[in-house]
This record gives sequence, structure tokens and C-alpha cells, in this order.
Amino acid sequence: MSRPIVVDSVATLRAQIRAWRQDGLRIAMVPTMGALHDGHISLVRIALEKADRCLVSIFVNPTQFAPTEDLEKYPRQLAHDLERLAEAGAHLAFTPTVSEMYPAGFATKISVGGPSAGLESDFRPTFFDGVATVVAKLFLQTLPDYVIFGEKDYQQLCVVRQLCRDLDLPVEIIGAPTVRDAHGLAMSSRNAYLGEAELEVARKLNAILRRTASALTGSADEAGATDAAARALVEAGFQRVDYVAARESLTLAPWRRGSDGRLLAAAWLGKTRLIDNVEIPSA
Repeated sequence: MSRPIVVDSVATLRAQIRAWRQDGLRIAMVPTMGALHDGHISLVRIALEKADRCLVSIFVNPTQFAPTEDLEKYPRQLAHDLERLAEAGAHLAFTPTVSEMYPAGFATKISVGGPSAGLESDFRPTFFDGVATVVAKLFLQTLPDYVIFGEKDYQQLCVVRQLCRDLDLPVEIIGAPTVRDAHGLAMSSRNAYLGEAELEVARKLNAILRRTASALTGSADEAGATDAAARALVEAGFQRVDYVAARESLTLAPWRRGSDGRLLAAAWLGKTRLIDNVEIPSA
């Protein structure tokens, strides 16, 4: 088991990538904020299938956190993350500091329209500007052939695809299926915040969404079905539901019956906010 190369500067990162390119190697990237779990490792495996070299970025990006959010308590466990990457066979870990990514005088922000509108933006209005900016920087720093994102953060995936289309970034974005535990709960670094009783409640989220998606594939009224799902989440033990919404799969425009869609939700358990989504198959 060989450990990945660990670099924390853009200059060293680019030197390594340049060496790989000179050898004719193709590169796949997995952007993360660390606290790696089986979902992240599934992305690494896909990267290794697609390319000769896999690099993983580990960076808790402050620009996508609002002042009221959990930046300071977000789990950081670099030594454990590097062990997991070694076991998975990743070749390089890029672990920049905040000052490396946002040096003194940094003054640029990228704002993506289209799929960023609504849903998460209604509750985290600065989130996707922060995501788009850091993702654009990472892509320009690494110039990968492929980048692997999990479908759990489905709106984020759509935003990144829009970013690459609009800016002609020569990167192929691959969406990977959500990895779940045996009870259907989507893997997330924030699951570590949940106690046993909260985990029992959290595991009901996906079942409620799947039941609602099935109803929408049939003849259920969209507004009635999503309202019922929100009520079911509260009855299951969630304290608050930010949204349950049906959207077009590609654009996240309002869903039209008979088309491929996604049912997306965000809900709170105590101080922990969970998101998930499921497919709405076309009838």
C-alpha cells in the first residue's frame, strides 16, 4: 500500500501534474472537504477506472460557509483521510491552506445562474458562489481530464456542469451514484454529528423521498405530494424542513410530468442539516 504524494502548494501541484502529462498520463480529480467516508472512496475508485492518475483535493472552503454555518466545527481529520486514500490507491492529495487558495488581496468571485436558483440558494444564498469560485480555481490549478462528483449534492453537480459549459472548461464532469448505508441514509461527513436516536430518524429521509417520487411517477399532484412529504418528515422526527421539491434532472427547472426529474430535500435534525435526492422516473 503506497501513500499518496501530499502537496500543499499550487506550484508543487502543477510540477507533479506537468510530469504526469509529459509521460502521457490522463488525470482524474476528486474534490473534497475531507472527513472522507465510503462515498468519497467510491469516487476515487471511479477516478482510477477512468484515468491513469487520481488526485484528491482536501480543502474546507470557507467561502461556501455563511457566518452562521458550521465552518469551525466541520470535521477535519487529515491523517485518517490520507490513510483512506492510501488504501484506495489515490496517487496525490492536494491539501492547500486557506492562504494558498485565497492569498492576500484575493478579490474575484464567480456566480453561476441557471441551476443555482432556488432550493439551496433560498437558504444559503452565498453557497454556490463559493462553490463555483473554488471549483474553478481547482480545475485551473490541476487541469484534469475528468472530475468526479457525487450525486448526493445534486444541485451542486448541476451548477458545476453549468460552470464548465459556460466557461468552456475542458473537463469532463462525471456524476457518481450516492453511496448509502444499509438503511438507505446517504453517506455524509455531517452524519458524524448525529447521535443514535437522530440516526434512526435520518434513515427515514430516503424512504419518504422514494415513496414520494413513486407517487409523482404515477398520478399524484406535485404540490400535494411534496407537501405531504414535508409533513411526513416532521412526523418522523425532523425538526424543520427547508424544502421538498421536484425539478427537471438536467436544468433543475420546475418538473414537468412525464419528464425525467429529481426530488430534492433538505431537513434539520437538531443542529445538523441533511440533504438527499432521488430520481423521479419518467412515466
